[in-house]
Amino acid sequence: AGLHPDCVVLVATVRALKMNGGLQKDELADENVTAVTEGCANLGRHIQNLKGFGVPVVVAINHFIGDTDAEIAAVHDYVAGQGAEAYLCKHWAEGGAGIEALATRVTEIADAGMAQFAPLYADDTPLWQKIECIAERIYHAHEVTADTRVRDQLAQWEAQGYGNLPVCMAKTQYSFSTDPGLRGAPEGHVVPVREVRLSAGAGFVVAICGEIMTMPGL
Repeated sequence: AGLHPDCVVLVATVRALKMNGGLQKDELADENVTAVTEGCANLGRHIQNLKGFGVPVVVAINHFIGDTDAEIAAVHDYVAGQGAEAYLCKHWAEGGAGIEALATRVTEIADAGMAQFAPLYADDTPLWQKIECIAERIYHAHEVTADTRVRDQLAQWEAQGYGNLPVCMAKTQYSFSTDPGLRGAPEGHVVPVREVRLSAGAGFVVAICGEIMTMPGL
């Protein structure tokens, strides 16, 4: 459609950062600035990944009533160190007024034409290399594995004219790896591709990675 993003709003919560910092769900109610700071490595990975597409990033801190000032300050400080901006959002309680500062800044960035969007790979990149590109650049994986059946299937689709399609990675949402228990910003892990599916009508190839269940129509 010729559309390109002018700005990315990355939503973060103090609670999610605590979990990425090693806490369990029953520990999230208590203030723990150390856990927030350690969990910010996950947020930093997302910021740098998004910047890799050439688009400015603004972080929206989705406020929870139990968040403390010290925890919120830790997120602000970390985001600033990543060369981005963070805004505390209380729209759940205050409506539009609670998110006005974020909306104003996003509008300014979008109107300024700062973005230089570019995808990670060219359309004509082989499908397997597209999968490797995502795993290495976005997940920071060391290796992508798949058996001969998977690689042969990709080659067959390329021969049938589907090689220019983008790749959709289906994996756990809880980690940059395929291990849902591996939080933070892991490096050097292995991404196993156990199956690939062609969504010809939608226009993409799905790589099923690790132990993940998919909804019909993915």
